Parts: sequence; C-alpha cells; structure tokens
Amino acid sequence: MKAAVCREHGKPLVIEMLELDAPQTGEVKIKIAACAICHSDIIYMDGGWGGELPAVYGHEAAGVVEEIGPGVTSVKPGDHVVVTLIRSCGHCYHCAQGDQHICETQFPLDANSPLHGDNDETIVHGLRTGAFAEYVVVDTSQVVAIPDSIPLDSASLLACGVITGLGAVVNTARVESGSSVVVIGTGGVGLNSVQGASLAGARTIIAIDLSPGKLATAMEFGATHTINPDEEDALSAISKLTQERGADYVFVTVGSTRAIEQSVDFARKGGTICIVGMPPSGAMAAFEGVDIANNAKKLIGSKMGSTRLQVDMPRLVELYQQGRLKLDELISNRYPLEQINEAVASVRQGEALRNVIIF
Repeated sequence: MKAAVCREHGKPLVIEMLELDAPQTGEVKIKIAACAICHSDIIYMDGGWGGELPAVYGHEAAGVVEEIGPGVTSVKPGDHVVVTLIRSCGHCYHCAQGDQHICETQFPLDANSPLHGDNDETIVHGLRTGAFAEYVVVDTSQVVAIPDSIPLDSASLLACGVITGLGAVVNTARVESGSSVVVIGTGGVGLNSVQGASLAGARTIIAIDLSPGKLATAMEFGATHTINPDEEDALSAISKLTQERGADYVFVTVGSTRAIEQSVDFARKGGTICIVGMPPSGAMAAFEGVDIANNAKKLIGSKMGSTRLQVDMPRLVELYQQGRLKLDELISNRYPLEQINEAVASVRQGEALRNVIIF
C-alpha cells in the first residue's frame, strides 16, 4: 500500500510502498477514503512533541471496513466508519469513570506497529492511526460505524476537529444556555467550538482571530461577534460585550502559550478557561496565581473533547443529517495523496480550515 512517510522532522513527506499487518484480535483493517490534515500531525512531523521516526501520521480519517480480526463485533466488512485516535479498553479506571479519551491501558498496537517498510523496517504508527495511507489497522475501539449516505470526506472531520472543538464546549466545559463564550482561534477546531457554543444555546459568542476571512466564517458558524486583535484591543472589546465582567467561558483552541496567558484575563470572576489547543512540549505559560484563586477562575484542559465515541458520534451524525452541524463547509480543498506536501504547506500558511487527502 502507498503511505506518506515522515523520515526527518520538518522535511517533506515521502510517498512509499509499505506493508501492513493483518488485523489481530480486536483489530480492524480499513480502506481509507479520506484523511483531513490536522495541526497535530504537523506539530508531530516537526518534532514539537518528540516521537520516533520514520512514521506515518494522519489521524482524522474515514473509510470502509476491509477486514476484521477475531472478537470484533461492533463493525463488519463493508461498513462505512469514522477512524479516530481514541483507543479505549472500556474497563480501566479512567474508562470506568466515562473518560475513554484518557484510557490508561496499553494495547498490542501501542507496542508493535502494524506498518513495515523495506527489509522489515518498523514504521511508527503515528498518532495511533497512520492514516496518511491507503489502509490502516486500528483497535476496534477507534472505529464507529456511520450511515453510508454521509460523504466520507465530510465524515473524516468528525474524527478529530469536530469532536475536539465541539466536545470541549458541550462535554468538557458543559457550557450553559445563555452564557457568554470567547473562542480564541477560528481554525478547524475553533470553528467547531463556535458551533458547539451555538448548539449549547450561548447568548454571546465572541470569536478572536487575526484572519478576517476566518472571522467571517466564524459568523457563519454561529459567532455573534468577532475581534481582530490587530484592529482593536481584545480585552476592552470583550469587556464591553460582557457588561464589563468578562466571559463566562473562554476556549483556547490554538497551541499558543501567549493565547493561554491572555485567556485568563478574558474570563470573568468564577469563569472557566478551557485549554483545547496543545503547544509544543516544553512551552510554558505564565499568569498571576492570585488572579485564579482570588477570583475563583477555573482552568481546565480538554483532550479530544472528552469524547465517548459510541455515545457522541451518533449524536453528531444526527445533527449533521438535520442540517444543524456544519461539516461540508469546513473543507477548504481536496488533494490526492501524491500532493500531500502541498496540502500540508497550505495548512502551515493558515490558508485552510481543513485540507483533506482523498484516496
């Protein structure tokens, strides 16, 4: 099978022929139809979170089940599925608490990559998925069946960008109806936080970005107000829009420590700051501790939108079918695998919401 291999941090991906192991107990082989490019893939390819090379990245995918291993009952060959990086056992301490996104179990796939190159060279199964490839083998817990009527390129966005941004709002922070919400960054994840706030019934939804085009798109996704920090002081503007109190909820959807630091000032007393975007390892944010304690502000992290795949995915599919969840509008461009470097470059330059590799 063809796959885009990262062999050196910060260098272009190389299209190579790789071997893929057959699915073992509890595993599923999927023919990938579409894989969106997430900033997390790029940070890993650049070495921002460490990791070993060579590797195949790509984790925001959808496709068709090709083969199932022993013990798999949740899907069957021919099923259309969303493929995620969320791998969960269902019975460890965290899974028992309903936090499948932070499952602590080590799976066979965590130790032994199913990908191999020439001379049986081991290729890292990037982000537990390796979906910049024609096929993947993943644990059955990473796969959710969807109706055949949903376009697979749009469905791929559900695997990360949608559940991460929207889930941070509705699952992690649990935004209440009538609240005021600030979303810092209006890329793929940020726009989903915006539409999540809209679905949650937020009264005031303020989107912050430096791109006029992305701010205009944020209005289409449900923002009531936009702020471009290059054109006005964000703190002053937020104060005016929130009766001088600050926002009830602030979501930082970009991996910027500066944005994290600013977010604390944007929240009201008793407000919630939710960190969604992940900066590179070692990047430090600083803010005044007494502000958090004395003003009873809540600082929380959100990984993958605290998503419970088998519960949340059907709900999102239904919202899409009802026309209440935007997916198609998130796709900026579609590229064949052979043009993946052009697609990645476009994302790096901030030109795209989501570029999708089509197989």
